[in-house]
Amino acid sequence: MSISDSSGLFGSYSLLSGTFDEYFSGAGTVRPEFRQAVASLSTSSVDEFQRCQALAERALLNQGVTFSVYSDNRGTEKIFPFDLVPRIISSRDWKHLDEGLRQRMRALEMFLSDIYDGQRILQEKRIPQELVLGAKHYLPMLRGIRPAGGVRVHIGGIDLIRDPGGVFRVLEDNLRTPSGVSYVIENRLVTKKVFPQAFDRARIQRVDLYPSRLAETLRSVSPVDAAETAVVVLTPGPYNSAYFEHSFLARTMGVELVQAPDLFVENDCVFVRTTRGPRRVHVIYRRTDEAFLDPEVFRPDSMLGVPGLVRAYAKGNVAVANALGNGVADDKAVYPFVPEMIRFYLSEEPILEQVPTYVCAREEDRRFVVEHLSELVVKAVDEAGGYGMLMGPQATASEREAFRKRIESEPRRYIAQPRVELSTCPTWIPEARRVEPRRVDLRPYILTSPAGPWVLPGGLTRVALVSGSYVVNSSQGGGSKDTWVQKGEA
Repeated sequence: MSISDSSGLFGSYSLLSGTFDEYFSGAGTVRPEFRQAVASLSTSSVDEFQRCQALAERALLNQGVTFSVYSDNRGTEKIFPFDLVPRIISSRDWKHLDEGLRQRMRALEMFLSDIYDGQRILQEKRIPQELVLGAKHYLPMLRGIRPAGGVRVHIGGIDLIRDPGGVFRVLEDNLRTPSGVSYVIENRLVTKKVFPQAFDRARIQRVDLYPSRLAETLRSVSPVDAAETAVVVLTPGPYNSAYFEHSFLARTMGVELVQAPDLFVENDCVFVRTTRGPRRVHVIYRRTDEAFLDPEVFRPDSMLGVPGLVRAYAKGNVAVANALGNGVADDKAVYPFVPEMIRFYLSEEPILEQVPTYVCAREEDRRFVVEHLSELVVKAVDEAGGYGMLMGPQATASEREAFRKRIESEPRRYIAQPRVELSTCPTWIPEARRVEPRRVDLRPYILTSPAGPWVLPGGLTRVALVSGSYVVNSSQGGGSKDTWVQKGEA
Protein backbone atom coordinates (compact mmCIF):
# COMPACT_ATOMS: atom_id res chain seq x y z
CA MET A 1 0.00 0.00 0.00
CA SER A 2 1.33 3.44 -0.93
CA ILE A 3 0.18 7.03 -0.43
CA SER A 4 -0.88 7.19 -4.07
CA ASP A 5 -3.18 4.17 -3.56
CA SER A 6 -5.04 5.81 -0.68
CA SER A 7 -8.20 7.82 -1.15
CA GLY A 8 -9.02 8.13 2.55
CA LEU A 9 -7.23 9.80 5.41
CA PHE A 10 -3.74 9.62 3.88
CA GLY A 11 -4.73 10.39 0.28
CA SER A 12 -3.21 13.89 0.28
CA TYR A 13 -0.25 13.10 2.55
CA SER A 14 3.19 14.19 1.34
CA LEU A 15 6.52 13.31 2.95
CA LEU A 16 8.79 15.97 4.43
CA SER A 17 12.12 15.92 2.61
CA GLY A 18 15.16 14.85 4.62
CA THR A 19 13.23 13.22 7.45
CA PHE A 20 12.42 9.66 8.50
CA ASP A 21 8.64 9.23 8.32
CA GLU A 22 7.23 6.93 10.99
CA TYR A 23 4.55 5.47 8.64
CA PHE A 24 5.92 5.63 5.11
CA SER A 25 9.22 4.81 3.42
CA GLY A 26 10.97 7.31 1.18
CA ALA A 27 9.17 5.75 -1.78
CA GLY A 28 5.81 6.59 -0.18
CA THR A 29 4.89 2.98 0.67
CA VAL A 30 3.60 1.97 4.08
CA ARG A 31 6.23 0.32 6.24
CA PRO A 32 5.41 -3.43 6.04
CA GLU A 33 4.85 -3.99 9.78
CA PHE A 34 2.23 -1.20 9.86
CA ARG A 35 0.16 -2.19 6.82
CA GLN A 36 -2.84 -3.56 8.71
CA ALA A 37 -3.02 -0.62 11.13
CA VAL A 38 -2.65 2.00 8.39
CA ALA A 39 -5.19 0.24 6.17
CA SER A 40 -7.69 0.33 9.03
CA LEU A 41 -7.01 4.01 9.78
CA SER A 42 -7.24 4.84 6.08
CA THR A 43 -10.89 3.84 5.90
CA SER A 44 -11.86 7.08 7.67
CA SER A 45 -12.94 9.91 5.44
CA VAL A 46 -11.85 13.47 6.21
CA ASP A 47 -15.27 14.31 7.66
CA GLU A 48 -15.32 11.16 9.79
CA PHE A 49 -11.84 11.81 11.13
CA GLN A 50 -12.65 15.41 11.96
CA ARG A 51 -15.63 14.21 13.99
CA CYS A 52 -13.45 11.64 15.75
CA GLN A 53 -10.84 14.29 16.58
CA ALA A 54 -13.55 16.53 18.04
CA LEU A 55 -14.92 13.63 20.11
CA ALA A 56 -11.43 12.84 21.41
CA GLU A 57 -10.85 16.44 22.45
CA ARG A 58 -14.23 16.56 24.18
CA ALA A 59 -13.43 13.34 26.06
CA LEU A 60 -10.13 14.80 27.28
CA LEU A 61 -11.89 18.01 28.27
CA ASN A 62 -14.48 16.07 30.26
CA GLN A 63 -11.70 14.10 31.96
CA GLY A 64 -9.95 17.35 32.92
CA VAL A 65 -6.72 16.37 31.15
CA THR A 66 -4.96 19.70 31.55
CA PHE A 67 -1.62 21.38 32.13
CA SER A 68 -0.61 24.91 33.05
CA VAL A 69 1.61 27.48 31.34
CA TYR A 70 2.74 30.05 33.87
CA SER A 71 3.82 32.62 31.27
CA ASP A 72 0.48 32.62 29.44
CA ASN A 73 -1.59 35.58 30.64
CA ARG A 74 -4.75 34.18 29.04
CA GLY A 75 -5.16 31.78 31.93
CA THR A 76 -3.11 29.04 33.53
CA GLU A 77 -5.24 25.98 32.81
CA LYS A 78 -5.21 24.44 29.31
CA ILE A 79 -6.42 21.23 27.74
CA PHE A 80 -3.40 19.21 26.68
CA PRO A 81 -3.32 19.29 22.83
CA PHE A 82 -3.85 15.80 21.45
CA ASP A 83 -3.54 14.44 17.92
CA LEU A 84 -5.59 11.35 17.18
CA VAL A 85 -3.27 9.83 14.55
CA PRO A 86 -1.14 7.41 16.64
CA ARG A 87 2.59 6.91 16.41
CA ILE A 88 3.41 3.22 15.81
CA ILE A 89 6.63 1.46 16.86
CA SER A 90 7.43 -2.04 15.64
CA SER A 91 8.17 -4.87 18.06
CA ARG A 92 11.67 -5.14 16.60
CA ASP A 93 12.45 -1.46 17.23
CA TRP A 94 10.95 -1.63 20.69
CA LYS A 95 13.08 -4.64 21.68
CA HIS A 96 16.16 -2.59 20.81
CA LEU A 97 14.87 0.43 22.77
CA ASP A 98 13.87 -1.67 25.78
CA GLU A 99 17.34 -3.23 26.03
CA GLY A 100 19.08 0.12 25.53
CA LEU A 101 16.95 1.99 28.05
CA ARG A 102 17.41 -0.66 30.74
CA GLN A 103 21.18 -0.61 30.15
CA ARG A 104 21.27 3.19 30.37
CA MET A 105 19.25 3.28 33.60
CA ARG A 106 21.48 0.68 35.26
CA ALA A 107 24.55 2.76 34.45
CA LEU A 108 22.99 6.05 35.58
CA GLU A 109 21.86 4.41 38.82
CA MET A 110 25.41 3.19 39.47
CA PHE A 111 26.84 6.61 38.59
CA LEU A 112 24.64 8.35 41.15
CA SER A 113 25.49 5.82 43.84
CA ASP A 114 29.20 6.30 43.09
CA ILE A 115 29.09 10.10 42.96
CA TYR A 116 27.46 10.26 46.39
CA ASP A 117 29.89 7.70 47.82
CA GLY A 118 33.44 6.83 46.72
CA GLN A 119 33.48 8.79 43.42
CA ARG A 120 35.54 6.06 41.76
CA ILE A 121 34.69 7.25 38.24
CA LEU A 122 36.17 10.67 39.04
CA GLN A 123 39.27 9.26 40.71
CA GLU A 124 39.97 7.21 37.60
CA LYS A 125 39.43 10.34 35.46
CA ARG A 126 36.81 8.77 33.22
CA ILE A 127 34.64 11.92 33.53
CA PRO A 128 35.97 15.46 34.20
CA GLN A 129 35.68 16.04 37.94
CA GLU A 130 34.95 19.75 37.58
CA LEU A 131 31.91 19.08 35.37
CA VAL A 132 30.32 16.74 37.90
CA LEU A 133 31.19 18.48 41.16
CA GLY A 134 30.45 21.86 39.58
CA ALA A 135 26.97 20.86 38.42
CA LYS A 136 24.20 23.05 39.82
CA HIS A 137 22.24 20.03 41.04
CA TYR A 138 25.13 18.15 42.66
CA LEU A 139 24.39 18.20 46.42
CA PRO A 140 27.59 17.46 48.37
CA MET A 141 25.72 17.41 51.72
CA LEU A 142 24.11 14.14 50.59
CA ARG A 143 27.40 12.30 50.13
CA GLY A 144 27.45 9.15 52.23
CA ILE A 145 23.66 8.92 52.49
CA ARG A 146 22.24 5.72 51.04
CA PRO A 147 18.52 5.96 50.18
CA ALA A 148 16.08 3.44 51.65
CA GLY A 149 15.89 0.48 49.28
CA GLY A 150 19.14 1.49 47.59
CA VAL A 151 17.41 2.93 44.50
CA ARG A 152 17.86 6.55 43.36
CA VAL A 153 16.05 6.76 40.01
CA HIS A 154 12.72 5.10 40.73
CA ILE A 155 11.06 6.87 37.78
CA GLY A 156 13.08 7.86 34.73
CA GLY A 157 12.01 9.64 31.57
CA ILE A 158 14.48 9.41 28.68
CA ASP A 159 13.87 11.69 25.69
CA LEU A 160 14.57 10.07 22.30
CA ILE A 161 14.59 11.34 18.75
CA ARG A 162 14.87 9.45 15.48
CA ASP A 163 17.34 10.71 12.90
CA PRO A 164 16.95 10.67 9.08
CA GLY A 165 18.52 7.21 8.97
CA GLY A 166 15.82 5.85 11.30
CA VAL A 167 18.23 5.53 14.25
CA PHE A 168 16.84 6.30 17.71
CA ARG A 169 19.13 8.63 19.66
CA VAL A 170 18.96 9.73 23.29
CA LEU A 171 18.47 13.49 23.46
CA GLU A 172 18.45 13.93 27.23
CA ASP A 173 17.80 12.19 30.55
CA ASN A 174 15.11 13.23 33.06
CA LEU A 175 15.90 11.73 36.45
CA ARG A 176 14.40 14.18 38.94
CA THR A 177 10.62 14.46 38.48
CA PRO A 178 9.84 13.37 34.90
CA SER A 179 6.27 14.21 33.93
CA GLY A 180 3.80 13.23 31.22
CA VAL A 181 2.95 9.58 31.91
CA SER A 182 -0.68 10.40 32.79
CA TYR A 183 -1.16 11.67 29.24
CA VAL A 184 0.19 8.36 27.91
CA ILE A 185 -2.59 6.51 29.71
CA GLU A 186 -5.36 9.02 28.94
CA ASN A 187 -4.36 9.20 25.27
CA ARG A 188 -4.62 5.41 25.06
CA LEU A 189 -8.11 5.35 26.60
CA VAL A 190 -9.36 7.87 24.05
CA THR A 191 -7.69 6.24 21.04
CA LYS A 192 -9.05 2.78 21.89
CA LYS A 193 -12.57 4.18 22.07
CA VAL A 194 -12.31 5.97 18.73
CA PHE A 195 -10.33 3.35 16.76
CA PRO A 196 -11.19 -0.04 18.33
CA GLN A 197 -10.78 -2.00 15.08
CA ALA A 198 -7.48 -0.40 14.09
CA PHE A 199 -6.18 -0.90 17.61
CA ASP A 200 -7.09 -4.60 17.64
CA ARG A 201 -5.61 -5.22 14.19
CA ALA A 202 -2.34 -3.52 15.13
CA ARG A 203 -1.80 -5.85 18.16
CA ILE A 204 -0.65 -3.17 20.61
CA GLN A 205 0.93 -3.64 24.03
CA ARG A 206 -0.90 -2.28 27.09
CA VAL A 207 0.07 0.86 29.00
CA ASP A 208 -2.66 0.78 31.65
CA LEU A 209 -0.51 -1.40 33.92
CA TYR A 210 1.73 1.55 34.74
CA PRO A 211 -0.01 2.75 37.95
CA SER A 212 0.08 -0.71 39.52
CA ARG A 213 3.73 -1.18 38.49
CA LEU A 214 4.55 2.25 39.92
CA ALA A 215 2.87 1.36 43.22
CA GLU A 216 4.85 -1.91 43.37
CA THR A 217 8.08 -0.03 42.62
CA LEU A 218 7.45 2.48 45.39
CA ARG A 219 6.59 -0.20 47.94
CA SER A 220 9.69 -2.18 46.98
CA VAL A 221 11.96 0.48 48.51
CA SER A 222 10.00 0.92 51.75
CA PRO A 223 11.94 0.72 55.04
CA VAL A 224 9.21 -1.65 56.34
CA ASP A 225 7.38 -4.64 54.86
CA ALA A 226 5.53 -3.77 51.64
CA ALA A 227 2.21 -4.92 53.13
CA GLU A 228 2.57 -2.38 55.96
CA THR A 229 3.82 0.47 53.79
CA ALA A 230 2.00 3.78 53.49
CA VAL A 231 2.75 5.62 50.25
CA VAL A 232 1.79 9.24 49.48
CA VAL A 233 2.16 11.49 46.44
CA LEU A 234 3.50 14.90 47.51
CA THR A 235 2.32 17.74 45.25
CA PRO A 236 3.11 21.46 45.39
CA GLY A 237 -0.62 22.01 44.89
CA PRO A 238 -3.28 22.72 42.26
CA TYR A 239 -1.38 25.63 40.72
CA ASN A 240 1.48 23.41 39.63
CA SER A 241 1.65 22.80 35.87
CA ALA A 242 1.43 19.01 36.31
CA TYR A 243 -1.21 18.90 39.06
CA PHE A 244 -3.54 16.83 36.89
CA GLU A 245 -0.88 14.16 36.72
CA HIS A 246 -0.21 14.23 40.47
CA SER A 247 -3.89 13.64 41.27
CA PHE A 248 -4.24 11.08 38.46
CA LEU A 249 -1.35 8.94 39.71
CA ALA A 250 -2.44 9.12 43.35
CA ARG A 251 -5.98 8.09 42.38
CA THR A 252 -4.95 5.24 40.06
CA MET A 253 -2.41 3.89 42.58
CA GLY A 254 -4.96 4.14 45.41
CA VAL A 255 -2.74 6.28 47.63
CA GLU A 256 -3.17 9.68 49.28
CA LEU A 257 -2.37 12.95 47.49
CA VAL A 258 -0.84 15.32 50.05
CA GLN A 259 0.66 18.79 50.28
CA ALA A 260 3.44 19.89 52.62
CA PRO A 261 1.14 21.05 55.49
CA ASP A 262 -0.35 17.52 55.59
CA LEU A 263 3.03 16.08 56.63
CA PHE A 264 5.28 16.55 59.64
CA VAL A 265 8.44 14.97 61.02
CA GLU A 266 8.77 13.64 64.57
CA ASN A 267 11.65 11.54 65.92
CA ASP A 268 13.09 11.50 62.39
CA CYS A 269 10.00 9.78 61.01
CA VAL A 270 7.42 11.29 58.64
CA PHE A 271 3.72 11.34 59.50
CA VAL A 272 0.59 12.41 57.65
CA ARG A 273 -2.22 14.17 59.47
CA THR A 274 -5.52 12.33 59.18
CA THR A 275 -8.95 12.64 60.77
CA ARG A 276 -8.00 9.65 62.92
CA GLY A 277 -4.72 11.15 64.05
CA PRO A 278 -1.13 10.97 62.72
CA ARG A 279 -0.16 8.01 60.53
CA ARG A 280 3.39 7.01 59.62
CA VAL A 281 4.47 7.52 56.00
CA HIS A 282 7.13 5.20 54.59
CA VAL A 283 7.41 6.25 50.92
CA ILE A 284 6.95 9.70 49.39
CA TYR A 285 6.58 10.04 45.63
CA ARG A 286 7.51 13.68 45.51
CA ARG A 287 6.56 15.94 42.65
CA THR A 288 8.02 18.97 44.41
CA ASP A 289 11.41 20.27 43.27
CA GLU A 290 14.04 19.42 45.86
CA ALA A 291 15.00 23.10 46.27
CA PHE A 292 11.64 23.55 48.01
CA LEU A 293 11.46 20.15 49.73
CA ASP A 294 12.89 20.87 53.19
CA PRO A 295 13.40 24.45 54.46
CA GLU A 296 15.88 23.17 57.07
CA VAL A 297 18.30 22.13 54.30
CA PHE A 298 17.34 23.89 51.08
CA ARG A 299 15.40 27.14 50.62
CA PRO A 300 14.46 28.44 54.07
CA ASP A 301 11.59 30.49 52.61
CA SER A 302 9.87 27.45 51.06
CA MET A 303 6.22 26.97 51.97
CA LEU A 304 6.08 23.79 49.85
CA GLY A 305 8.45 21.71 51.95
CA VAL A 306 8.41 19.58 55.07
CA PRO A 307 10.86 20.65 57.81
CA GLY A 308 13.01 17.71 58.86
CA LEU A 309 12.28 15.56 55.80
CA VAL A 310 15.95 15.27 54.86
CA ARG A 311 16.80 14.13 58.41
CA ALA A 312 14.21 11.33 58.14
CA TYR A 313 15.53 10.48 54.66
CA ALA A 314 19.16 10.36 55.86
CA LYS A 315 18.20 7.98 58.69
CA GLY A 316 16.54 5.64 56.19
CA ASN A 317 13.13 6.06 57.83
CA VAL A 318 11.42 7.23 54.65
CA ALA A 319 12.05 6.54 50.97
CA VAL A 320 11.78 9.54 48.64
CA ALA A 321 11.17 8.95 44.94
CA ASN A 322 13.01 10.17 43.07
CA ALA A 323 15.99 10.41 45.39
CA LEU A 324 17.52 13.76 46.22
CA GLY A 325 20.54 14.88 44.20
CA ASN A 326 19.64 13.09 40.95
CA GLY A 327 19.92 16.32 38.97
CA VAL A 328 23.67 15.90 38.66
CA ALA A 329 23.05 12.95 36.31
CA ASP A 330 20.64 14.74 33.99
CA ASP A 331 22.79 17.85 33.72
CA LYS A 332 23.19 18.38 29.97
CA ALA A 333 26.97 18.81 30.34
CA VAL A 334 27.20 15.37 32.01
CA TYR A 335 25.01 13.75 29.30
CA PRO A 336 27.89 13.32 26.76
CA PHE A 337 29.64 11.03 29.25
CA VAL A 338 26.82 8.50 29.76
CA PRO A 339 28.34 6.11 27.16
CA GLU A 340 31.55 6.20 29.23
CA MET A 341 29.52 5.41 32.36
CA ILE A 342 28.10 2.35 30.61
CA ARG A 343 31.60 1.15 29.72
CA PHE A 344 32.97 1.92 33.19
CA TYR A 345 30.23 0.41 35.37
CA LEU A 346 28.82 -2.33 33.13
CA SER A 347 31.80 -3.23 30.91
CA GLU A 348 29.43 -3.04 27.93
CA GLU A 349 29.19 -0.96 24.79
CA PRO A 350 26.21 1.46 24.70
CA ILE A 351 23.19 0.05 22.90
CA LEU A 352 21.60 3.43 22.21
CA GLU A 353 23.18 6.22 20.22
CA GLN A 354 23.41 9.82 21.45
CA VAL A 355 23.59 13.22 19.74
CA PRO A 356 27.14 14.61 19.29
CA THR A 357 27.55 17.30 21.93
CA TYR A 358 29.93 20.22 22.49
CA VAL A 359 30.53 21.10 26.15
CA CYS A 360 31.16 24.83 26.31
CA ALA A 361 33.10 24.46 29.58
CA ARG A 362 35.88 22.96 27.44
CA GLU A 363 37.84 25.67 25.63
CA GLU A 364 38.15 23.87 22.30
CA ASP A 365 34.43 23.10 22.22
CA ARG A 366 33.54 26.66 23.22
CA ARG A 367 35.60 28.17 20.40
CA PHE A 368 33.90 25.92 17.87
CA VAL A 369 30.42 26.73 19.21
CA VAL A 370 30.77 30.53 19.14
CA GLU A 371 32.16 30.32 15.59
CA HIS A 372 29.31 28.09 14.36
CA LEU A 373 26.25 29.37 16.20
CA SER A 374 24.27 29.56 12.97
CA GLU A 375 24.58 25.78 12.58
CA LEU A 376 23.98 24.58 16.16
CA VAL A 377 21.31 24.19 18.80
CA VAL A 378 22.53 25.70 22.09
CA LYS A 379 20.97 24.62 25.40
CA ALA A 380 21.33 25.78 28.98
CA VAL A 381 22.41 22.73 31.00
CA ASP A 382 19.93 23.35 33.82
CA GLU A 383 16.79 24.36 31.88
CA ALA A 384 13.90 22.21 30.63
CA GLY A 385 10.69 22.55 28.66
CA GLY A 386 12.33 24.21 25.67
CA TYR A 387 13.50 27.22 27.69
CA GLY A 388 17.05 28.61 27.61
CA MET A 389 17.58 27.36 24.07
CA LEU A 390 18.91 28.87 20.84
CA MET A 391 17.91 27.25 17.54
CA GLY A 392 20.89 28.63 15.65
CA PRO A 393 19.75 27.93 12.06
CA GLN A 394 16.43 29.74 12.73
CA ALA A 395 17.73 32.52 15.01
CA THR A 396 18.38 36.12 14.04
CA ALA A 397 21.87 37.63 14.07
CA SER A 398 21.05 39.60 17.24
CA GLU A 399 19.77 36.46 19.01
CA ARG A 400 22.96 34.59 18.12
CA GLU A 401 25.10 37.49 19.33
CA ALA A 402 23.23 37.58 22.66
CA PHE A 403 23.88 33.86 23.13
CA ARG A 404 27.53 34.25 22.19
CA LYS A 405 27.94 36.72 25.07
CA ARG A 406 26.12 34.39 27.46
CA ILE A 407 28.30 31.43 26.48
CA GLU A 408 31.53 33.38 26.90
CA SER A 409 30.50 34.79 30.29
CA GLU A 410 29.14 31.48 31.71
CA PRO A 411 30.52 28.61 29.59
CA ARG A 412 29.64 25.88 32.14
CA ARG A 413 25.96 26.72 31.69
CA TYR A 414 25.79 25.74 28.00
CA ILE A 415 26.20 22.83 25.63
CA ALA A 416 25.61 22.76 21.87
CA GLN A 417 24.56 20.09 19.41
CA PRO A 418 24.13 19.91 15.65
CA ARG A 419 20.46 20.19 14.77
CA VAL A 420 19.33 16.63 14.15
CA GLU A 421 16.37 16.37 11.79
CA LEU A 422 13.59 14.81 13.87
CA SER A 423 11.43 12.06 12.40
CA THR A 424 7.94 12.98 11.26
CA CYS A 425 4.58 11.36 11.82
CA PRO A 426 1.23 11.92 10.07
CA THR A 427 -0.68 14.50 12.11
CA TRP A 428 -4.22 15.85 11.73
CA ILE A 429 -4.23 19.58 10.96
CA PRO A 430 -7.78 20.84 11.67
CA GLU A 431 -7.53 24.13 9.78
CA ALA A 432 -6.26 22.35 6.66
CA ARG A 433 -8.67 19.40 7.08
CA ARG A 434 -5.94 16.94 6.19
CA VAL A 435 -3.06 14.90 7.57
CA GLU A 436 0.40 16.47 7.29
CA PRO A 437 3.87 15.45 8.53
CA ARG A 438 4.94 16.96 11.85
CA ARG A 439 8.14 16.38 13.82
CA VAL A 440 7.99 14.14 16.89
CA ASP A 441 10.09 12.88 19.77
CA LEU A 442 9.46 10.13 22.33
CA ARG A 443 9.71 9.96 26.12
CA PRO A 444 9.62 6.37 27.40
CA TYR A 445 9.24 5.82 31.16
CA ILE A 446 11.40 3.43 33.17
CA LEU A 447 10.59 2.20 36.68
CA THR A 448 13.47 0.87 38.77
CA SER A 449 13.13 -1.29 41.88
CA PRO A 450 15.87 -3.22 43.72
CA ALA A 451 15.18 -6.03 41.20
CA GLY A 452 16.14 -3.76 38.28
CA PRO A 453 14.50 -1.55 35.63
CA TRP A 454 11.22 -2.09 33.76
CA VAL A 455 10.25 -0.08 30.68
CA LEU A 456 6.64 0.91 29.99
CA PRO A 457 5.89 -0.42 26.45
CA GLY A 458 5.04 2.93 24.93
CA GLY A 459 5.69 6.45 26.08
CA LEU A 460 4.77 10.05 25.45
CA THR A 461 5.10 10.97 21.80
CA ARG A 462 5.29 14.75 21.66
CA VAL A 463 4.56 16.50 18.40
CA ALA A 464 5.46 19.95 17.06
CA LEU A 465 2.02 21.04 15.87
CA VAL A 466 3.29 24.20 14.15
CA SER A 467 4.41 23.68 10.55
CA GLY A 468 8.21 23.72 10.28
CA SER A 469 8.73 23.70 14.05
CA TYR A 470 11.19 21.51 15.95
CA VAL A 471 9.82 22.40 19.41
CA VAL A 472 7.59 19.65 20.78
CA ASN A 473 7.22 20.86 24.38
CA SER A 474 3.64 21.50 25.51
CA SER A 475 4.77 24.76 27.12
CA GLN A 476 5.97 25.89 23.69
CA GLY A 477 2.92 24.94 21.62
CA GLY A 478 3.48 21.21 21.16
CA GLY A 479 0.97 18.39 21.62
CA SER A 480 0.95 14.63 22.09
CA LYS A 481 -0.03 11.36 20.40
CA ASP A 482 -0.82 7.87 21.55
CA THR A 483 2.21 5.60 21.09
CA TRP A 484 1.40 2.12 19.80
CA VAL A 485 4.08 -0.49 20.48
CA GLN A 486 3.36 -3.64 18.55
CA LYS A 487 3.47 -7.04 20.23
CA GLY A 488 6.16 -9.46 19.15
CA GLU A 489 5.38 -12.66 17.29
CA ALA A 490 3.64 -15.23 19.49
